[in-house]
Amino acid sequence: MSTALETFVRTKDYLVCVDSDGCAMDTMNIKHIRCFGPCFVEEWGLQACASYALKRWNEINLYTMTRGINRFKGLVLALEDVARQGAAVAGLDDLRRWVQTSPELSERALEQALQEKPSVCLQKALAWSREVNRRIGQMDDADKRPFAGVAQGLKAAAEFADIAVVSSANYEAVRQEWELYGLARHVNVLLAQDAGTKEHCIAELMKHGYRKDHTLMVGDAPGDLDAARGNGVYFYPILVRHEDESWKEFGEKGLRCFFDGAYAAYEAQKLGQFKNNLTQGEA
Repeated sequence: MSTALETFVRTKDYLVCVDSDGCAMDTMNIKHIRCFGPCFVEEWGLQACASYALKRWNEINLYTMTRGINRFKGLVLALEDVARQGAAVAGLDDLRRWVQTSPELSERALEQALQEKPSVCLQKALAWSREVNRRIGQMDDADKRPFAGVAQGLKAAAEFADIAVVSSANYEAVRQEWELYGLARHVNVLLAQDAGTKEHCIAELMKHGYRKDHTLMVGDAPGDLDAARGNGVYFYPILVRHEDESWKEFGEKGLRCFFDGAYAAYEAQKLGQFKNNLTQGEA
């Protein structure tokens, strides 16, 4: 298995790209429900409206069309929501401005912004993000499992396609999870956040000569769809709350349509399901 774009070698005519968190691995929900949301409530002292704050956190980050949003963008949306409910959020404009203008939304960039201009909200955002990372790091391996049907789907896809993990998560975490459950054996290349955006990774992989109609992105969030559309390739959605069923259908029907050249009409149907599934929780 290659771990970089530079060392990847094409072996087949088809390419299947697969996201990790929330798509292949059942890790996204648990990270937000156990780590991101509770840390949000604790850092901003939202215990009095915790039920509402946690509900909105999960809706923003898991169950609506903003699923998969950058953590700091999601934080701004959640803070704006609780502020409208009367919670005191000092310096929110500072965080909003940083999110809107910073070329990089990361802890490193946040630290630099704080060195340039102190801000209580930016400082709290950094403390929150670090605590989230600490709690995620303490999660047991038993809490990081693939969805049912992932191994079977990847095995079936690998008969005719090269398989690329294309994730925006931490490389080492993705590698450990895919190796722990034996998924890495089906993978030709593993690309994480250090390799660039998902759209960039797909574009670089396609330079090896894959046709657009021979390339498929499997993902669970609108950002995955955007990465596919940015390269003019097909998309297969893993539906939140219906992940096991999605992977079962992928192995039994999705791949057959893809390899038989009949994917366009099938994709239109799946995209409708994907968007409907993520708009049910929107206000």
